[in-house]
Amino acid sequence: MGTSIRNIAVDCADPYALARFWAGVFDCPVDPEFGPDDEELFIAPPTAARLYFQRVPEPKTVKNRVHICLEPELPRDREVERVRALGATVVTDRREPDGTGWVVLADPEGNEFCVLRSAAERHPGAGVAPPLPGVVTGE
Repeated sequence: MGTSIRNIAVDCADPYALARFWAGVFDCPVDPEFGPDDEELFIAPPTAARLYFQRVPEPKTVKNRVHICLEPELPRDREVERVRALGATVVTDRREPDGTGWVVLADPEGNEFCVLRSAAERHPGAGVAPPLPGVVTGE
């Protein structure tokens, strides 16, 4: 008998707006049955746990104890710029000169999340066929 995650809950002032932000991050729709006046709603990213947003009266006041870490398909730096264009802000930049590290961002309501390096950046050449012997690749 095991346990699974049904969803990750996010307390917020505006569930609809925050769901739209995260739907943009995960490139998934907000169900059209949900609207701006709903007290709670969720999105179902195809590659992640369902995110559940619920209206609460109090604002966020301290650092998250639990947060989402994103592993993009795009290079990390391109993903950081993509989510910033959706409305995220940089909280802490922990990128290192050697290409390692991550970026801590905040969604429009201040909830922190991280953008890590893509799998290709962590494991260069992974999933790529090796060059044929004697063939110069230009790298």
